[in-house]
Amino acid sequence: MTNTPVNPINQATNEYYLTRQNEMESNVRSYPRKLPLAIAKAQGCWVTDVEGNEYLDCLAGAGTLALGHNHPDVIKAIQDVLASGLPLHTLDLTTPLKDAFTEELLSFFPKGEYRLQFCGPSGADGTEAAIKLAKTYTGRGNVISFSGGYHGMTHGSLSMTGNLNAKNTVQNLMAGVQFMPYPHEYRCPLGIGGEAGVDALTYYFENFIEDVESGVVKPAAVILEAIQGEGGVVTAPVKWLQKIREVTKKHGIVLILDEVQAGFCRSGKMFAFEHAGIEPDVVVMSKAVGGSLPLAVLAIKKEFDAWQPAGHTGTFRGNQLAMATGYASLKVMKEQNLAQNAQQRGDFLQAELKKLAQQFGCIGNVRGKGLMIGIEIVDERQPQDRIGAYPADGVLAAEIQKACFKHKLLLERGGRGGNVVRILCPLIITQSECEEMIKRFTQAVQDALKATRS
Repeated sequence: MTNTPVNPINQATNEYYLTRQNEMESNVRSYPRKLPLAIAKAQGCWVTDVEGNEYLDCLAGAGTLALGHNHPDVIKAIQDVLASGLPLHTLDLTTPLKDAFTEELLSFFPKGEYRLQFCGPSGADGTEAAIKLAKTYTGRGNVISFSGGYHGMTHGSLSMTGNLNAKNTVQNLMAGVQFMPYPHEYRCPLGIGGEAGVDALTYYFENFIEDVESGVVKPAAVILEAIQGEGGVVTAPVKWLQKIREVTKKHGIVLILDEVQAGFCRSGKMFAFEHAGIEPDVVVMSKAVGGSLPLAVLAIKKEFDAWQPAGHTGTFRGNQLAMATGYASLKVMKEQNLAQNAQQRGDFLQAELKKLAQQFGCIGNVRGKGLMIGIEIVDERQPQDRIGAYPADGVLAAEIQKACFKHKLLLERGGRGGNVVRILCPLIITQSECEEMIKRFTQAVQDALKATRS
């Protein structure tokens, strides 16, 4: 008797699978509540559900799928590993594949200055390792993080994350985390705005570190994102970031750049911190580094590699398939100059979205770099604040996301109160697909306004 493989994709509806998911999975799931579909297949920038509907994917695994779905080079890399006889799991034992991937990834950093650490396969474990390393290196215990930052959901990384929703229900998070304000072009935390606001925040950071009466002892590390993703696509001003690098270096504080979401060509450069021309002491990488498969890696300046053997471990830090797909992705990024494509497509999208902002008053601000774009949704019917910003409208933003889904466009939200619609499409997106995205988004905004304000 021959065993016939069971094909889980049948004629059932999205509702059928979502109902089963609701019965079998924890309440912790989030994306299906906003994007209620069951995916049958995907290719490039497109996703097809079990009912045959095709969606333009501008979420792309929260930035993980830099080359889109099922890129041929990624699929070939997986097939080659499976045919090679290479073990799929190696802890931190080496293989020729791991050697090749390591060399390729290090080629994007100043030659001979950094070495890699392979972590458990999540960005959160990467940030945990980075903080542990900083504490080990300096012998100090405090950490400075920034309002609006997102560094993961594990115990230590959550303590360094700005969003309060997940923190309010979890007591006794890691102590010694000092939060400071992060510059925001639309919602300046000092209520000043513009260059004056950036200048004030730049001065504030330096003064805080050097003030002997600040009340906070010198930290082991400063951790930040050069572009805050979950915080609403907020880009660090160049001079502010340069000052942080200058001050941390002067005072022996480890500077950690979290490039989990903004890294790997998404901002128009390989890493978002490159826009400021700085070199961090530690860079946290995940999402796109694994070429769509789970992987997290630290790049550590050699002088900061203070680990003793097994000082930080993780069973799955030897994921050979992820190294193969990561290696293939890095090659494609370099050979096809996807950083430039991200910049060009991002410039087009921002220009078109800013035109829409002139048409729809609810679009208060369009910002970002490359293919990491935020669209801040506001209630323009209410009074502006002291620097001209309208109140956030998370309800309308949610309605826009819902309308986008109806128009077969997958997008996520972020920012304070979830009022920022975010674009994180694959780096391979074409001009015609960008034009289609704008068309569908425009229709969604129109529908959402009719539903909430008519």
